[in-house]
Amino acid sequence: MAIRTVTHLNFRGDARAALEFYRHVFGGELVAISYRDAHAAQDESEADQIMWGQVASANGFCIMAYDVPSRLAWSPGEIPFFVSVRGDSAEEISAYWEKLMDGAVVVQPLAPSGWAPLYGMIRDRFGVTWVLDVESQQAR
Repeated sequence: MAIRTVTHLNFRGDARAALEFYRHVFGGELVAISYRDAHAAQDESEADQIMWGQVASANGFCIMAYDVPSRLAWSPGEIPFFVSVRGDSAEEISAYWEKLMDGAVVVQPLAPSGWAPLYGMIRDRFGVTWVLDVESQQAR
């Protein structure tokens, strides 16, 4: 039996745009079900927001997202989580980094570090903090 973890991101009206952006960055298939699609809309103004969404690619990347309805409390917090993307090569990680840069703020520049051949941290235009690195031999 095998399990895997998938980061699930919570938004307030931006889930579709975020998932489309992540599909652009990482490739793969986007599946999105709105509250309207699921016959679960409690507020007509939020009916087209995402109740469940996912981007999954053949290389193993997978992320889920949804829009928290306005009837529920929601605060993104200061640093509630990081999404870590670990690759095998500098070329792969650099390509993701360049695409994530669209509207982003660099938290830690992409560069060699003491624990990884290449490491960087970026906060994307949706407020999600991404850690990108090339896996070192110690992490295997």
